[in-house]
Amino acid sequence: MNLGLFVLRVVVGLLIAGHGVQKVSFHLGGQGLEGGTREFRGDGFRGGWLTALAAGAGQIGSGLLLAAGLLTPLAATGAIGVMTVALTVKRPHGLWVQNDGYEYPLVLVVTAAALAATGPGAWSADHAIGLTPYPLRWSGAALVAGLGSGLLTRLVLHRRSTADPAAGPASGPGTVEHAGA
Repeated sequence: MNLGLFVLRVVVGLLIAGHGVQKVSFHLGGQGLEGGTREFRGDGFRGGWLTALAAGAGQIGSGLLLAAGLLTPLAATGAIGVMTVALTVKRPHGLWVQNDGYEYPLVLVVTAAALAATGPGAWSADHAIGLTPYPLRWSGAALVAGLGSGLLTRLVLHRRSTADPAAGPASGPGTVEHAGA
């Protein structure tokens, strides 16, 4: 079981972290922070570069913590939160990834929740420093806090589109154009 948890944690954690790296840099095929900003604005989010930076940092941090098996409930909360936002963005396209659906974010949410429930295993930083096993209430708290933070982020930062999408994103406070002003 420890081998399985180790492989699951490392692969999923590094994929989540890599996804964050793409949002804020030119590594791993990313478009830099400006590209991440365009992506979020294209998906209807407010906040400009700060939103992209926060999302990328959240993915990098939670992914690396998951991979290491360090502070696993907190790492799972972060991963569940950022992937819940992604899931809600993809939801209108249906489940399957071939249609730009939410299949992949759902798998990451469920995997992070499962790691919160099972713990990181004996081959983890948490186990090495004596933080395991976690009480079951931490697993539930990770799931509730992760889903809640993701849904709240979507509610607060996402704007409903009323403009013509062909007109491009609006300029205003918090956008890239005004970040240096």
